[in-house]
Amino acid sequence: MPMWSAPPVVLGTQGAAKPHMRTDNPLMRAAICTGYGPPEVLHLEKVERPRPKADELLIRIRASTVNSSDWFIRSGLPSAPAFTRMMMKLMIGIRRPRKRIIGLIAVGDVEEVGAGVKRFHRGDRVWAFTKFHLGGYAEYTCVKESSSVGLAPVGLSFEDIAAIPYGGLLALHYLRKAGVKPGMQVLLYGASSGAGTAAVQLAKHFGAVVTAVCGPGNGELMRTLGADHVLDYTTQTAPPQGALYDLVLDTVGKRKTSALRVACEHALRPGGRVSSVDDGTPEFSAAELDVLKDVVERGALKPVIDRRYALEEIVEAHRYVEQEHKKGNVVVSIN
Repeated sequence: MPMWSAPPVVLGTQGAAKPHMRTDNPLMRAAICTGYGPPEVLHLEKVERPRPKADELLIRIRASTVNSSDWFIRSGLPSAPAFTRMMMKLMIGIRRPRKRIIGLIAVGDVEEVGAGVKRFHRGDRVWAFTKFHLGGYAEYTCVKESSSVGLAPVGLSFEDIAAIPYGGLLALHYLRKAGVKPGMQVLLYGASSGAGTAAVQLAKHFGAVVTAVCGPGNGELMRTLGADHVLDYTTQTAPPQGALYDLVLDTVGKRKTSALRVACEHALRPGGRVSSVDDGTPEFSAAELDVLKDVVERGALKPVIDRRYALEEIVEAHRYVEQEHKKGNVVVSIN
């Protein structure tokens, strides 16, 4: 599996605990989102470590990611239609995120469990999709046992594990929703994205014939992941003559389009369908994490990591992801 990395870039100084802060709880490092805006609204500070309630587990986070949803939340989507911005802020917070610590992915060890927790024990290695609870950009977070949390795949590093759930859950949901099965012709638009790299592998795991649409320079990655055919949206305006698809799945979002995308969406077999990761808001259950765990441990789904950053470099990580040119995933290590 090819991986891409970049030398670390040190960004300024870490935030220190405020002199007037008084607490009986231990402190932890966290990237605090001070308001909607550019990556620089994120500041590293020391804050109070959370305590688990009876139905919660305390996770010592070892790795997280920066994905498109994270920078949407942080930025407040200034270029989006007014209705879209309003709906997002009603869910997340009007003037700033209600949860000061953002981040949708948390991978680490169970540090402590509440009195009512049955499925998890101290020391378990877990992964979680935190939804509106957020909290991934910190050394610790609490999640409910009933939430989207599960035992993590074995045999992988924390960083490799973190690179799977965001795109993996999206890809799994929309491929299963479309009923992908052996022999189906599946075209994946934006196949080099986090969801796209997972969708290529999962669609092949389900037995589909996969056509990956990506930009120049990503074709070899697509073939390595199992794609049967690769189309370059910058040089091709239509699929091969006579090509028809059972499913055209947009894995990057409707804000990006091209002549090739439009043509592919019209190249459907009878009964074929077009779908997008922008369609709906999936719940992403713990059961789906368990499905991904099984596929990972079978070797059918591998992490694709573009760059790795430390928590101290969270501003630079967001700046890079916001350019929308990443291959696969950007991982944040929280040591």
